[in-house]
Amino acid sequence: MKITIIGTGYVGLVTGACLAEIGNDVFCLDVDPRKIDILNNGGVPIHEPGLKEIIARTRSAGRITFSTDVEASVAHGDVQFIAVGTPPDEDGSADLQYVLEAARNIGRYMNGFKVIVDKSTVPVGTAQRVTAVVEEELAKRGLESDSARRVSVVSNPEFLKEGAAVDDFLRPDRIVIGIDDDEAGNLAREKMKRLYAPFNRNHDRTLYMDVRSAEFTKYAANAMLATRISFMNEMANLADRVGADIESVRRGIGSDPRIGYHFLYAGCGYGGSCFPKDVQALIRTASESGHNLRILEAVEDVNHEQKEVLVRKITRTLGDDLSGLTFAVWGLAFKPNTDDMREAPSRRVIAELLARGAQVRAYDPVASDEAKRVFALDLKDEPEQLARLDFAHTQDETLTGAEALVIVTEWKEFKMPDFTHMKSVLKTPRIFDGRNLYEPEAMAELGFDYHPIGRPYVAATGATSDV
Repeated sequence: MKITIIGTGYVGLVTGACLAEIGNDVFCLDVDPRKIDILNNGGVPIHEPGLKEIIARTRSAGRITFSTDVEASVAHGDVQFIAVGTPPDEDGSADLQYVLEAARNIGRYMNGFKVIVDKSTVPVGTAQRVTAVVEEELAKRGLESDSARRVSVVSNPEFLKEGAAVDDFLRPDRIVIGIDDDEAGNLAREKMKRLYAPFNRNHDRTLYMDVRSAEFTKYAANAMLATRISFMNEMANLADRVGADIESVRRGIGSDPRIGYHFLYAGCGYGGSCFPKDVQALIRTASESGHNLRILEAVEDVNHEQKEVLVRKITRTLGDDLSGLTFAVWGLAFKPNTDDMREAPSRRVIAELLARGAQVRAYDPVASDEAKRVFALDLKDEPEQLARLDFAHTQDETLTGAEALVIVTEWKEFKMPDFTHMKSVLKTPRIFDGRNLYEPEAMAELGFDYHPIGRPYVAATGATSDV
């Protein structure tokens, strides 16, 4: 099939590459010439395991094209995926300007029937707005009664986990498709059924529903996962106070099949491109409908505060004034296997350390370049603070002379470091672990002052404390 992908960000690029991988002829459009130049020169503007290799294969086979030519992109695909960004607006609602502009372009240039697929995460009612915009553009062309006016807007939300997106797309646990029950919708259903047939050979993973329900499903899914994370972080904070071990609690409740283990890990808060903005957007949608989502409002508040839990532990131990102290920070991306710094907890942790006078040496396996760009913007009005932030090439480089190691992202390479070497080069063998990578008792035996989240603090001497 001939497919057009509008937007070569995280969702669009993964979607386009994977659809090309299974044999489709894919045209990827982006209005940013820098991104297109990177892609046409063999690069990939985001880090996602396996994506670069798929793009290289499909480019060599002639099944994927990258271009800024809007008219050519509309002419190419009978199915047009809108996969542009929907960043949060000032009031927390999803900003649909890029979605609607993509729809306008389709209306300006389309000839013949088109299936428009909302792949971007969009609020309930967006498909209706996209349809209206396309019809408005067609009317300007005098095509009200022409067959070119036939269009069906489908909701096909993505459920991709950054760091595992390629596998998630090629081996989906479900495919949600929202389609109107009319003549155009029936045509769209047949095209979508054909497009996703390769993913349904073992068993049918497709869930058909009305468009509004499909739009709602994406938000509800992310809201549920964010709620589980904030719930466990609340429990971890209480465990700190009452002397319980949140890891034991996690195993105890996760073994209940009604609960399960997924998204039950305590830590220093969630980030990324989805959970924060989708929770905000759903809260805003509810407000516009005259309803308050009290649980999600609490989820958002808990997550905001959780990003400061490591700094609170640090200041309780070392005082509010951290001037003259150096901290090693491991992990910058909001999660492993990505370079995404959007809403990353590391941004809050590092900003708070710098504001208290500390020197920070940070390391991330893939996100350092993106982190440099982000912190340059975050601290543009604080040049003195920015000057005290250094980025190391290896995790070991961060450690020499540091007052403590602060772990923010749970990259695999951080799970089994050389503790003997760490102890010899740190100024003080002290770890503040925002991801609970190590066992407290084992760290005490190794001679480390270890501060996890929701687990018993155990000093290097083996003495316990309520800190």
